Amino acid sequence: MIRPIALLFCSLALTAHAHAAEPTLAEKLGYKATDKILIVNGDDVGMSHSANLATIECLEKGIMRTATIMVPCPWFPEIANYAKTHPEKDFGIHITHTSEWKFYRWGPVASKSEVPGLLDPDGYLWGDEEAVYKASNPKEALIEARAQIKKALAAGVDVTHIDSHMGTLQLNPEYLDTYLQLAVEFNVPARMASAETLHRFGQAGLREKFAAKGIVFPDYFVYDELPLYRQMGVKPFWTQIIKNLKPGVTELYIHAQLPTDEAQAISGSWKTRAEEFETFAKDPEIKKLIADEGIILIGYRPLRDLQRREAEAKARESK
Repeated sequence: MIRPIALLFCSLALTAHAHAAEPTLAEKLGYKATDKILIVNGDDVGMSHSANLATIECLEKGIMRTATIMVPCPWFPEIANYAKTHPEKDFGIHITHTSEWKFYRWGPVASKSEVPGLLDPDGYLWGDEEAVYKASNPKEALIEARAQIKKALAAGVDVTHIDSHMGTLQLNPEYLDTYLQLAVEFNVPARMASAETLHRFGQAGLREKFAAKGIVFPDYFVYDELPLYRQMGVKPFWTQIIKNLKPGVTELYIHAQLPTDEAQAISGSWKTRAEEFETFAKDPEIKKLIADEGIILIGYRPLRDLQRREAEAKARESK
């Protein structure tokens, strides 16, 4: 006769074995659990001509493998055409609910009558996320985000993932449900903060909530380290980040932009954006570091393909 305590130990052993056998994201993608896999994501594409040119060069000649498009911005048609004519390139949607620059503004994609709370007194999107939270609501945010994604798809962009410009859909718990709804509706991965970051923001369990809905996302996201950015400088900061990558899938994001008159007129951060362009498009030492560290560069399309395969398998099992 097996004693109850023995049954307990057997149960614990079986549970531990089951957890140990669960493949990592890297393994699900076809790599080893010990591999260091990096997603370099370019934010703010479509914001300007100079951002488009810089991002394209980072994708074609540098170490960037994916980028996210700001659909409401004036230069969206240019990058949408590039995405359509270069289907091998990896583009997501940088869902945009804010228009932060003083003299360079944009409005919503959805009809203004549908999203009145998203509009500032001049008819543009609000300048920051706190103004959005004060004047609008998650329902309007959903209408506008959905309109942006559908416009990109209609323009021929093979949308691989979503993230949120200035974190509007990620920094407020009420808006996070909208973010999850979009990821499920369009069956695409979503940018997610690392577990440590979410714990610090009092959002422990959020990754599990998204995973329970079948959403795939990287293991780590470079965010908590960003305060060191200005202190260290662009290249030294990113060099340190790359040297200290953990096994698994890590996402980092940059804002690549050429230092043109247009860029300088738009943003006070144009110098930093230009340095990020140089670092991630051209710098031979960064490219060598990636090679020396054995880092594997990927975009979001493999994660999207995995997510959709798993969704299809689950649907077959439920029949």
